[in-house]
Amino acid sequence: MNPLDPNSLLTHLGPWAVLLAMFAETGLLIGIVLPGDSLLFTAGLLTTTGVHLSLTWTLILAPLGALAGAQVGYLIGRRAGPSLVENPHRPRLAKTAERAKHQLESYGVGRAVVLARFIPAVRTVMNPLAGALRVDAKVFTQWQIIGGLVWTIGVVLAGHALGSRIPNIDHYLLPIIAIIVVVSLIPVAIEVIKQRRR
Repeated sequence: MNPLDPNSLLTHLGPWAVLLAMFAETGLLIGIVLPGDSLLFTAGLLTTTGVHLSLTWTLILAPLGALAGAQVGYLIGRRAGPSLVENPHRPRLAKTAERAKHQLESYGVGRAVVLARFIPAVRTVMNPLAGALRVDAKVFTQWQIIGGLVWTIGVVLAGHALGSRIPNIDHYLLPIIAIIVVVSLIPVAIEVIKQRRR
């Protein structure tokens, strides 16, 4: 089983792969390398194929993992504090944390937490960062639930809808996953361009 390959994860673990990956990606900093968007979309696609992945269980377990993970990430941030995101030995993490912090300051807590769900890496760092910055727990919880539900259910249903319309969709998984990865990196690319212009 390859933990970085959505198809491999789903084939071996079924919808439980979605729960575990969502929890790790949104709650644990090691989850920053996991394929969140592509896993959700692939899960949605595979609910229409011979893999017999249950759409109902996927729609239950995906949000559950994402919501629980975000809450755990927030609590880790509250406990560990600034040292979590200011570690000089992890420059990539520090840069992502700076981007997440900029989002919090620019958009406000609600909008930033919801938008972060759709940006790879930022969604991993946003939750502990919100905890480290002592964002109000009730406000954070409210918005992370809204963002988590919209993100997980929306992407799974988008995959399911596409799989329902195109026969033998599983034959095209690799190019579809590649497209999803490229699309999910567009917000990051836009942010990098803005930073360079500044």
